[in-house]
Amino acid sequence: MSIKRVLVLEDNFIIAMEAEDILRTLGVEMVDIATNVAQAKQLVDEHAFDFALLDVNLGSETSFDFANILVSRDTPFGFVSGYGESAMFPGSHRDRPRITKPFNETSMSQLLASVSGAADAVEAPAEASSKALR
Repeated sequence: MSIKRVLVLEDNFIIAMEAEDILRTLGVEMVDIATNVAQAKQLVDEHAFDFALLDVNLGSETSFDFANILVSRDTPFGFVSGYGESAMFPGSHRDRPRITKPFNETSMSQLLASVSGAADAVEAPAEASSKALR
């Protein structure tokens, strides 16, 4: 499976932009950013995504209910967490792939590979993978 379009659900726009930069470096062509669940729901109603990256804690809400929507749509996803929130994960999502903040190109690549089941889930062009992140 080739991951070309990704939804990033992250309430901190700077972190979302960092995720977008890393995803593009890894070869993702289109990244849509939502800063809350309502925006994310609207985006998945309008577009098909190959993958979604969900920040667990979105301030006044979590991404778990939205994750259930992705499950019903067979959209692969993984979680990003800023701190040890394992205890708060509902049973249905405890075994989902996740990475911790701060993430980097390596951890993001591993997350995408774990969801796609292939080590080459994303194809980083040689010039892109050597490019320094902004």
